[in-house]
Amino acid sequence: MAFHRRRNHYNKRFRSILPVICTISGALLILFALLSFLAPTPIDSNNPQHVNSLYARNGAVEDTIGESVLHIPKKGRTDRDIWNSRNSKYYYGCSNASITFANADAVTQPNRYLLIVTSGGLNQQRTGITDAVVAARILNATLVVPRLDQKSFWKDSSDFSEIFDVDWYISSLSKDVKIIKSLPKRGGKTWIPRSMRVPRKCSERCYQNRILPVLLKRHAIQLTKFDYRVANRLDTQLQKLRCRVNYHALKFIDPILQMGGKLVHRMRMKSKHFIALHLRFEPDMLAFSGCYYGGGDKERKELGAIRKRWKTLHVSNPDKERRHGKCPLTPREVGLMLRALGYSNDVHIYVASGEVYGGEESLAPLKVLFPNFYTKETLASKEELEPFSSFSSRMAALDFIVCDESDVFVTNNNGNMARILAGRRRYFGHKPTIRPNAKKLYRLFLNQTTMSWEAFASKMRTYQRGFMGEPKEVRPGRGEFHENPHTCICEDSEAKAKKDSGPRKYGKGYDALGDDVLGEDEPELSDPGDDGYQNGPQEKDQFNGTGMDYDGITNEEPELEEILSD
Repeated sequence: MAFHRRRNHYNKRFRSILPVICTISGALLILFALLSFLAPTPIDSNNPQHVNSLYARNGAVEDTIGESVLHIPKKGRTDRDIWNSRNSKYYYGCSNASITFANADAVTQPNRYLLIVTSGGLNQQRTGITDAVVAARILNATLVVPRLDQKSFWKDSSDFSEIFDVDWYISSLSKDVKIIKSLPKRGGKTWIPRSMRVPRKCSERCYQNRILPVLLKRHAIQLTKFDYRVANRLDTQLQKLRCRVNYHALKFIDPILQMGGKLVHRMRMKSKHFIALHLRFEPDMLAFSGCYYGGGDKERKELGAIRKRWKTLHVSNPDKERRHGKCPLTPREVGLMLRALGYSNDVHIYVASGEVYGGEESLAPLKVLFPNFYTKETLASKEELEPFSSFSSRMAALDFIVCDESDVFVTNNNGNMARILAGRRRYFGHKPTIRPNAKKLYRLFLNQTTMSWEAFASKMRTYQRGFMGEPKEVRPGRGEFHENPHTCICEDSEAKAKKDSGPRKYGKGYDALGDDVLGEDEPELSDPGDDGYQNGPQEKDQFNGTGMDYDGITNEEPELEEILSD
């Protein structure tokens, strides 16, 4: 009985305090919900951008990441010329043939015809067009004007003569290789050439051993998927031939040149100097990269679905890809890099890009950092762009012209257009070309919350030394030849000797950003293992980098990466 009395007593006490417990618990739950709603979103440690906002205040910018605020000043650097290369005047493009390079009439054999089918987007196809001339010279064959790729991802129906000046292409190379517009008929009938594929990076010996026997037997062969099918390292005279094709023989047709010239003029009317940014941030490109850009589960789901299109792609490790410098910079990171390098918020910037993943939300930070933001669509009317807008290669050609003519060219990636323009700008006077040192910048962006803007900018300038398009940044032979045409760049030794013997403005040991120095962090270019090459004498010629020829070139990796080609 005593036990039952005690139990009833405790039950009555519990029932009496139960409403109090429920009230307190309910209040705590409401308080917790309120705090969860009002609290800032937690930082995603896997996101290289973190959760951030950029605010413009009186021209200056505040970059808010979590609870940290990075104050970005309105003005850029004034202690050096950020629009020119300090040593560019001591180097010039040189690609004339030597007197020992036989005329095409003397070496071209009858009944040898080479046809080429290029691959990929505009810039990738340009490598094939350039190397086709070299291949024809190696085989002593007549080259038929290359056929452009009209079936790939880009689905552009344009043929060669609708993008490039075909007559100029043929006539300007007449002393090097015989080129015709179409394969002649054989016995009054259409001649069907033997179709075959050349191994990548095929050397002179490779062409002579693998291709020449078939050509001698069939007299006409067609090489398909022709991109990067010629070795990176060749005899000096063949390398110079590459440069003559690349930088002088390939010119866009007049309508493209004229529209491109209008876009450049309109940028010049707005400002004395301007930056051109080639921004690769399309969904397909990001999915292929296997990187993570901070969009949470939504991004992982969307890009993951796109990535499944490529059956042979392995499961990626986003952190590893970024640590190894394999991920393109985001629009925000590009903007911060440029501001840290000294470009102020009043600089005008032209952006060449396709569909940007995340749209205006992704571009917003870049536009806060550089409000004077333009594209070909904002500079020209729909009517002006109408002849080009249905053709991806023609639109890419317009961007190519503006990027080439810009005072500073910047890229967030290492794709074909970036590589080709890097090589072209080296050849035509080493115009500033900024390419991110992605390995080092990964850590810098990750740790930017722990430092002041001054410290951040100082580290940025240090890490970018050797990635600014200065002479001799890249060792001869490193990277694709289209990217580093070292054989075709000569030094004005006399002028440089005078400069070196003169008074030092900044004193002994001064080393400006991107000075003529090969540092430990030279650009990490692909270094294919091809046959050796030899360097011959370097002579001055009329191809000295002073012209304004809009030529072409291209670049790409394996066929699977066609989506990344431009």
